[in-house]
Amino acid sequence: MTGSPGPIWSMAERTGDRAGAAPRAADGLLDQAAPSGRAATDSPARAALDDLLALCTRRPVWTPDPLDAFATGTAVRRSAVLVLFGVLDAYPADTPSPVVAADLDVLLTRRSPTLSHHPGQVAFPGGGIDPEDSGPEAAALRESAEEAGVDPAAVRVLGTLPDLPVTASDNLVTPVLGWWDRPHRIAATDPAETVDVFRTPVADLIDPAHRATAVLRHRGREYRGPAFEVERGIVVWGFTAFVLDRLLDAVGWSVPWDEGRTVAAPV
Repeated sequence: MTGSPGPIWSMAERTGDRAGAAPRAADGLLDQAAPSGRAATDSPARAALDDLLALCTRRPVWTPDPLDAFATGTAVRRSAVLVLFGVLDAYPADTPSPVVAADLDVLLTRRSPTLSHHPGQVAFPGGGIDPEDSGPEAAALRESAEEAGVDPAAVRVLGTLPDLPVTASDNLVTPVLGWWDRPHRIAATDPAETVDVFRTPVADLIDPAHRATAVLRHRGREYRGPAFEVERGIVVWGFTAFVLDRLLDAVGWSVPWDEGRTVAAPV
């Protein structure tokens, strides 16, 4: 699920890279994920799990009235995304951090360039809440299985964060926080929808050298929002970057970075 929250950011997303970094695609992932049979919660990243659980308890409000972001009469679609953390492979972050463990990762996908909404953008796995879904948690797990081959039984759902508007596609999105208890091999399952599934170390995300403000100029208007440069020249921006930015701040993992450094939003 991508796009941008309404009043906070009205368009899009972005991802960027470390020069020369080998891609850490999730389809080659998790044969190595918890080496020697070690459970994901036995690693130094275990402290992050406690931080995320505490965040779900606090449920910070990032958009007080999310429905107000939509024009009157808009047919708003209820959606959910899975924000999945854990030790997703055996490779540590490139950037040492005193704030988070080197083995803590978050799972991201890249949308097909042929999609009508947010083509080619980096996103959390997710999508619309179907009538047969019991709620946003079930929808996020189902969509993650359909898009990335994530086994719902291997994910511990920690809780949800308050809804956020994505006005570009008329979605009201519930972020579902998850912890990957039993990482396994995954891959993009439908190239018409998702072309890539990959993990990004959180320590690399919070590195000030990988952070910037994404700028999008469209029809005489300028939009600005947080952005992260990750692997292979990918830029994460829009809704996904907004959630990551606020989440990192809320759990105390972020470090000061230069908000005056800008990159063009890749649309």
